[in-house]
Amino acid sequence: MEFISFLLSGLLGFISPTGVVVDKVAENAIRSQFNDVEKLRVRVEHSPTHQLLQGNIKKIRIAGRGFKLKQYNFRIDALELETDDIAFSPNSIQKGKLKLQQPLQAGIRLIFTPADINKLLQSPDILALLPKLKLDSKDYINIDDDAVYKFANPQFNVLDNNKLFFQVELRSEEDKKPLLIKVEAGLKIKKGRQIQLIETVVTVNEEQVASQFVEGIVENLNQRLDLRNLEGDGLLIRILKFNIRPSELKIAAFVQIKPSSPFVENPLSPSALSTKPLTQVQVLSQPISEGVR
Repeated sequence: MEFISFLLSGLLGFISPTGVVVDKVAENAIRSQFNDVEKLRVRVEHSPTHQLLQGNIKKIRIAGRGFKLKQYNFRIDALELETDDIAFSPNSIQKGKLKLQQPLQAGIRLIFTPADINKLLQSPDILALLPKLKLDSKDYINIDDDAVYKFANPQFNVLDNNKLFFQVELRSEEDKKPLLIKVEAGLKIKKGRQIQLIETVVTVNEEQVASQFVEGIVENLNQRLDLRNLEGDGLLIRILKFNIRPSELKIAAFVQIKPSSPFVENPLSPSALSTKPLTQVQVLSQPISEGVR
């Protein structure tokens, strides 16, 4: 979701207090939101001119490749975006704050590669976000009291059967042998608004974890991946297409941002993101025998 806030800032940043809009100015404003952009074309439709001065833009089209976000240095392989009419208050621009007169709507198409996703996962910024786990021996098998574990070496891939694969090491601060956790799952989009992991299989040190344990974690994660969670902050997203292949992941979506959304007043501050923690995640040094195969 932070990417959407970056893009929104770029879209709206080229609207100057004098109401002058030029394609090149718009392109430079978009580029300023990223560390690097390999290819970019921006077209702003704003005729007749008096409509622009009254706070109306007919359409904005963006197409490009190789977008590197400033935060986490994440690369987006390809991006295409086209907005509907944009109506804003010219006076609000002069005051340095954007005020939309109607919801901002756009269609967006994104392409990611597994290689770029892996660079993101293995970056120091992302690794710093991964929590350390403090496990209590009374609830787990063969875990010392007060043992502290941290995640390391995350890896992502798309398998030939179009399933997602993820693995990560869970290392003890006491330098014990790390636990190798592997996750294989399909992905389902329900009604365009719910991203769901399906047919999820988890192994720890090559031993399959009990299905009832995995189901609890997956259910919690799927609830957090429900895009309706963002609607309370005026951000509506509906996924129209989602295709996964070993070489790339393609997403096409519809995005609507309401005038009251915090993304509008401060688009670089992702205040619409949920900060609620996941429920406690249990990690086993040895899988429970029941349900293991």
